[in-house]
Amino acid sequence: MIDHTGVVVSDFDRSKRFYSAALKPIGFDLLAEFPAAITGHADVAGFGEPPKPEFWISLGTPNKPAVHIAFRVKSRGDVDAFYSAAIEAGGVDNGPPGIRAHYHPNYYGAFVLDPDGHNIEAVCHE
Repeated sequence: MIDHTGVVVSDFDRSKRFYSAALKPIGFDLLAEFPAAITGHADVAGFGEPPKPEFWISLGTPNKPAVHIAFRVKSRGDVDAFYSAAIEAGGVDNGPPGIRAHYHPNYYGAFVLDPDGHNIEAVCHE
């Protein structure tokens, strides 16, 4: 089981705003933030469901190639809400909400590129 993961971003404040908005509909909030003076390497922010962050962003040279992160959600409505919020927050469409039957008959997902081109997905398997 994965405990936490994340991506490196080029503009910390812009990405923090993007992820705060995009992940809110799926129940993730900004739960922790530490400056480089504390971490010893970069500003970081962690998002998740209380009490623990599961997804982190850190300031630096963005991952190349860009990373794909998929968030499993409870309903197709959550996928739709994630997609709308992410697009409104400045994300770029990389696949609107819908069935991806080539994965399996109930795979309902949506894909958005974050400000650094990371492919962020919300997926419901119900």
